Amino acid sequence: MKIIKTEIEGVFIIEPHLFEDERGYFCESFNEEHFRKLTGINTRFVQDNESCSTTGVVRGLHFQLPPSAQSKIVRCSQGEIMDVAVDIRRGSPTFLKSVSVILSGENHRQLFIPRGFAHGFVVRRGDALVHYKCDNLYAPSTERAILWNDSQLNINWGISAEQAILSKKDLNNSTLEELDTLFDYNVDYYA
Repeated sequence: MKIIKTEIEGVFIIEPHLFEDERGYFCESFNEEHFRKLTGINTRFVQDNESCSTTGVVRGLHFQLPPSAQSKIVRCSQGEIMDVAVDIRRGSPTFLKSVSVILSGENHRQLFIPRGFAHGFVVRRGDALVHYKCDNLYAPSTERAILWNDSQLNINWGISAEQAILSKKDLNNSTLEELDTLFDYNVDYYA
């Protein structure tokens, strides 16, 4: 696997090596030992999730608070999404900045989103099959979410509010001003 740094420290693009021939391709989508060696991040993934969404669906921006904070590795095996990670660590030099990466069945890229970040995506093409590796179990009591188009974040989703398809739950996500708890840049959430 190849690790590509992004504009925000700790957020990585992962490119698995493809072995292609006349039959198609094979790739190792994740290898814990290689991941730790290349990133220096010592975490174990304990839950895999999958979603299927149609063009125009927006999911997010989701996160879980400690002690259930989650890192995620996100990939799209079918269709195409724009995946977004937002730094919500107060005191961080990149606080409220975001990274957006195109993930698709064609490019095989993955995005590592560390603890302390909110995550969401928009489906740009096709029925998108999205896979999430999480390093902590789903914990509804610590789950929080930020409104996808909160003006303080200034994310270019490439879709208008009228075109976006959201769940009732995501339509009622909090604005940043309404959230009383985020993360602290000076806390090691992996300790």
